[in-house]
Amino acid sequence: MTYDVIVVGAGHAGCEAALAAARSGAQTLLLTMSPDTIAAMSCNPAIGGPAAKSHLVRELDALGGAMGQVIDQSYLNIRRINESRGPAVTALRAQADKKRYQAEMTLRIERQPNLYLKQGLVTELIVEQRTVRGVVLKSGRRYQAKTVILATGTFLNGQIVMGEIRYSGGRQGEPAATELSGSLIENGLRLRRFQTATPPRVDRSSVDFGALTPQPLQPVEWGFSWDGIAEPRPQQPCWVTNTTPETIRLIRDNLRYSPIYSGSVTTKGPHFCPSIDRKVINFPDKTDHQIFLEPEGVFTEELYLLGLTTAMPETLQEAILKTIPGLARAEIIRPGYAVEYDCLESLQFYPSLESKPIRNLFSAGQINGTSGYEEAAAQGIVAGINAARRVFGQPPFIPSRADSYIGVLIDDLATQGTDEPYRMMTSLAEFRIHLRLDNALQRLGDSGRELGLLGPERLAVMARIARETDALYAFLVQQKIGMRSDFWTRRRIQCPSHGLRLQDLLLHPQIGAAVLEQEYPQLRDFLPPVREYVYHQLKLAGYLQRQADAVAETQALDRIEIPPDCDFSAIPGLSTPGRQALALVRPLRLGQALRIKELNEADRALLLLRWGLVAGKDRHERKII
Repeated sequence: MTYDVIVVGAGHAGCEAALAAARSGAQTLLLTMSPDTIAAMSCNPAIGGPAAKSHLVRELDALGGAMGQVIDQSYLNIRRINESRGPAVTALRAQADKKRYQAEMTLRIERQPNLYLKQGLVTELIVEQRTVRGVVLKSGRRYQAKTVILATGTFLNGQIVMGEIRYSGGRQGEPAATELSGSLIENGLRLRRFQTATPPRVDRSSVDFGALTPQPLQPVEWGFSWDGIAEPRPQQPCWVTNTTPETIRLIRDNLRYSPIYSGSVTTKGPHFCPSIDRKVINFPDKTDHQIFLEPEGVFTEELYLLGLTTAMPETLQEAILKTIPGLARAEIIRPGYAVEYDCLESLQFYPSLESKPIRNLFSAGQINGTSGYEEAAAQGIVAGINAARRVFGQPPFIPSRADSYIGVLIDDLATQGTDEPYRMMTSLAEFRIHLRLDNALQRLGDSGRELGLLGPERLAVMARIARETDALYAFLVQQKIGMRSDFWTRRRIQCPSHGLRLQDLLLHPQIGAAVLEQEYPQLRDFLPPVREYVYHQLKLAGYLQRQADAVAETQALDRIEIPPDCDFSAIPGLSTPGRQALALVRPLRLGQALRIKELNEADRALLLLRWGLVAGKDRHERKII
């Protein structure tokens, strides 16, 4: 049988890719080395968190992805974070029951029409005339396909590292895919090595919780999915402890056993997730690094030690725990370790996530040089959409960086590349006031509907949110507190001479949304995401208006196409670095070309002129010839 789409790997990228392709109508085959580890949480058992991870999940959900719904059905606790820093960076973080998360995602895979799940280790791509035609398994079985998506995670020629010990593996206790890398190289793809690491897990019964500080739980009105939290239930807390001066001395005295210090590991790991030995090296005067003890599920006693990532020998890991309050008698169930793996060198795929050297081959997740479940899932849904659209002869779906963090993520990878595992941060987006957690549905919901990825239930929720949004706007605009109202005296606020509409009171430093909801309890009848969205839109209206022109310009430039066979060397006046970078990136949109970092301002002006635009000193002066 010839499939429309074959997805290699059933991690977070592979699951979203397979579901998106199947929902698009493509006959999709999902291949995994083990159906028991679908959507496994190899490292931290959590979704979302600081930076832009929860933004990615909300955007995924608006497009029809599964991650948001699955974590809402499987969380152990869920909390809002960064609220004091403003709406642009307000985020969600959910502690996951990792086994339930896997079970919920596996059920979606198994029950999805057009999606076929099979066990198998892919060792080779079938490529003819620079076009992928299928895959070959270790068993010798061949599967033909019109498109293939690689979502191999850390399994591509993976090596487990712990102290001086090194052996083949994609995850502790699981084999690596050792032959596929050779096939990729033979077909013109360039590979590099990255690494990541994970901390030890300890037995809950061996922990002294009296020496730990529990993290306070908080009620959350709405989860990651626009469908809301499916099953509100009792939450389980996390706990906090700290390293001590004794911890730091022990690590410093034994740095020769650290793979990153000894030179055993020379590949780059995630910059924003350093190991404890890296922290000791980089911050020699700091002794109290925070350690979070996080439950991994209802049916396990394992606790994940966030902040204590290390690949030092297991005996040293045990010694380190003895120096930390609450962990002096902790028993390690799984030691920490590092894993090195193959991934694609930068700039070998288009923003559609299709390979440049091999037609109809797509990739998503850690093979593209990223780090994190959410980043992988975001790429997965785009790869799945575009693989299916290639099958049906439709143009690719390319999210703009002006519309979404998914667009920022993919544009950065396809345009700038990365020299270390890429993690999505709010600071990487130019328009982060526009790309908030609360407005992902308004930004991407129409795209999800047009792509055919939203089922009837989601479309109904989307329609309800739209109706309530209009109604809330109308209420806040029409309702007014007059100057004779006792509201002003009760709240001890100086009365303005003309009274104020409720939308204006939102901006009042002594009032805000909480006070208005006390005065008008009917406001609480609106859905939580509707209230949050409307309040923020009104509060940020001035900032959003000032940003609107820049957003519109980015979108307009991203709509101007560049022919795939464009010869940039034929454009007179381009600098040599600029010409070389354009030839390497091979941008398909003018906006992408202008964002290439090697181009100088003269290069950008020439490109604008070449595609019928005049470059003024200010972007508002640019015009079409």
